Amino acid sequence: MFSEEPISLEEAALNANDVMVAPSRKSYVHGCSTVPLLFETVGDRLRSAVDQVPDKEFLIFKREGIRKTYSQVATDAENLACGLLHLGLNKGDRIGIWGPNTYEWTTTQFATALAGMVLVNINPSYQSEELRYAIEKVGIRCLITPPGFKKSNYYQSIKDILPEVTLKEPGKSGISSRNFTCFQHLIMFDEEDKIYPGAWKYTDVMKMGTEEDRHQLSKIERETQPDDSLNIQYTSGTTGQPKGATLTHHNVLNNAFFVGLRAGYSEKKTIICIPNPLYHCFGCVMGVLAALTHLQTCVFPAPSFDALAALQAIHEEKCTALYGTPTMFIDMINHPEYGNYNYDSIRSGFIAGAPCPITLCRRLVQDMHMTDMQVCYGTTETSPVSFMSTRDDPPEQRIKSVGHIMDHLEAAIVDKRNCIVPRGVKGEVIVRGYSVMRCYWNSEEQTKKEITQDRWYHTGDIAVMHDNGTISIVGRSKDMIVRGGENIYPTEVEQFLFKHQSVEDVHIVGVPDERFGEVVCAWVRLHESAEGKTTEEDIKAWCKGKIAHFKIPRYILFKKEHQFPLTVTGKVKKFEIREMSKIELGLQQVVSHFSEL
Repeated sequence: MFSEEPISLEEAALNANDVMVAPSRKSYVHGCSTVPLLFETVGDRLRSAVDQVPDKEFLIFKREGIRKTYSQVATDAENLACGLLHLGLNKGDRIGIWGPNTYEWTTTQFATALAGMVLVNINPSYQSEELRYAIEKVGIRCLITPPGFKKSNYYQSIKDILPEVTLKEPGKSGISSRNFTCFQHLIMFDEEDKIYPGAWKYTDVMKMGTEEDRHQLSKIERETQPDDSLNIQYTSGTTGQPKGATLTHHNVLNNAFFVGLRAGYSEKKTIICIPNPLYHCFGCVMGVLAALTHLQTCVFPAPSFDALAALQAIHEEKCTALYGTPTMFIDMINHPEYGNYNYDSIRSGFIAGAPCPITLCRRLVQDMHMTDMQVCYGTTETSPVSFMSTRDDPPEQRIKSVGHIMDHLEAAIVDKRNCIVPRGVKGEVIVRGYSVMRCYWNSEEQTKKEITQDRWYHTGDIAVMHDNGTISIVGRSKDMIVRGGENIYPTEVEQFLFKHQSVEDVHIVGVPDERFGEVVCAWVRLHESAEGKTTEEDIKAWCKGKIAHFKIPRYILFKKEHQFPLTVTGKVKKFEIREMSKIELGLQQVVSHFSEL
């Protein structure tokens, strides 16, 4: 169909204007824009919002009964920032936040931004070993967390890896640990009058700031630059353990602004219902920061996803936009009490984070009135959104791709030689522009592998670019599993399962699931002495409490050595394992036009 030769990235960049002026047969697009990039810090933007709309509601947490205006959020963030400085924490220090969606989470988000510190988002489902890795990897100096959530006992997990914490009296000086030389402070959200040895009370830290601390904060705010690091988000990536994608103020603030601009948040009053987690870009960037940059309101129905709470929040707060992964939307639409609430206020929303059936998108438009529903595509490393549908496209067209390139970004589809392919030809999506992360924290080698010298980020996703410049995701070149918006890297789960005394060999793949898009499937070869004795239930039970629940295999298939498909060099063919598992388990492929965020 196409006769022209692939072109280099340099040629594509030189021809950017041609791409926008006339239809191009090259798989390259550039998001030309008449709207300039912002060059501010998150703190600058928060201060500006307070000047413009001090008494407008900014954050609403339904379960806790908390409603905060822009002015109140800024005051609380400033108080926490001063408290952190009073503890001896400094600009550039990494501050971990580990917990579900709470007002304290967002306060910490803005407090660290004001104080020039780097917020490290930790998945609330993480267990002790995963927490250990998160603290060690980036050198977290302070951890802010509730005592626990649901079945997770956060304080116990901290004691498991940091036994020294119990040797310190509450409210005394920092913690000294041989294992974590950087770690100094543990701050626990208040839980009645309960005392946690070694931990500061969150409310006490909020009151610690002195006039000297406030002067120091003002100085730091003046010195903090848009290109300074703001946030570290762990991403499963492509090899080894999760990596810390390091995002700057410039990265996330601009992405949030242009996402909100394309969604129409600058045009009319918008109340965003956000049932997805804050620790992910979907919540803290596309949600909180998009609202901030357009002076709008966020509603958090519950600390973690609760379909009924989300439906009630839409009804009670008259939300105009709804966010979620396909799994969340499926659960909301299929909830027994779905018909008891009014959704007339809804006009828009985002769906992203996992594979999604086209039929679900149609139901959202028809049943939940999301006529301006938009699809987003991106990765944590791109802050996160790179492509997004526009409201100008008819709804039926919107769901056939992941949309158009975002303002000020470039994207291309390349082959294995890193040459751009003609439109209509499959290849890997690469992205360049303001949104590409600074680096993987303390991982120079991995950063160079993922980001080329000329700053193209390799997403690892396979796509086709259409004549109108939109793209459709058709697969992933990387083995990462996306389960209901949670990224899982098979090697991490494999390395963990190898610790089980009965496991001789194990290989992890993702298999289709109607609710989650993908779930974890393990092919396990047992030691000869364990055959017939160790069961699927035994291995699952052994995993509980050690790794996040979403990483525990849904399916465990016991295999003999000769049953593993191998290449001529002896490597296991994971693609064949995936296909064989689907057949053995009777699973159907989930049709998708979406990829991870």
